[in-house]
Amino acid sequence: MKLFIDRTFNFLLALIVLILLVIPISITFIFIKLSSRGPALYWSDRVGINNKIFKMPKFRSMKINSKADSMQATRNDKRLTKVGMFLRKTSIDEFPQFFNVLAGNMSVVGPRPHMIKENEKYLKTIDKFMVRHFIKPGITGLAQVNGYRGEIETNLDIVNRIKFDINYIENWSLLLDLKIIILTLFNSFKGEKKAY
Repeated sequence: MKLFIDRTFNFLLALIVLILLVIPISITFIFIKLSSRGPALYWSDRVGINNKIFKMPKFRSMKINSKADSMQATRNDKRLTKVGMFLRKTSIDEFPQFFNVLAGNMSVVGPRPHMIKENEKYLKTIDKFMVRHFIKPGITGLAQVNGYRGEIETNLDIVNRIKFDINYIENWSLLLDLKIIILTLFNSFKGEKKAY
């Protein structure tokens, strides 16, 4: 029953969001295409539930480069386009992931999926790292609204991210999901230090 409620909530929320955002999403496509060469969407292989690989789309925020699948965006990253900086600052680059939610390989809330190379690195060095793969990854998560989003600059960043991910898994409820969604919206409007 819990899984049915969660899936229904995620499916309906993703559907509503995509309907409401159809015009902003279309405008974003146009701005990306006009501002730099390359596709409007960037597809990345990510690790999901039960360690399965899936394709995750984002609005392309960088110039085409060879390190897109292996190197996180960093502060003052030269690969970012001007439009891309705005998309990342406001988290608009994540909007296409609502299609993943409809498809059933992501949730609106859950542990953020890592790049494959990051996963390979941290599963060997961080205790309980693989616990985060017991549930579907999310567009946003408890770690993200508590300041542990984006670039992993120190070992403490990833350790605390995993702690929040496990805390979320152990204490999941629809009320917690709604709280995280509200905090995510608030942080998007307020701006976050690590949103780059």
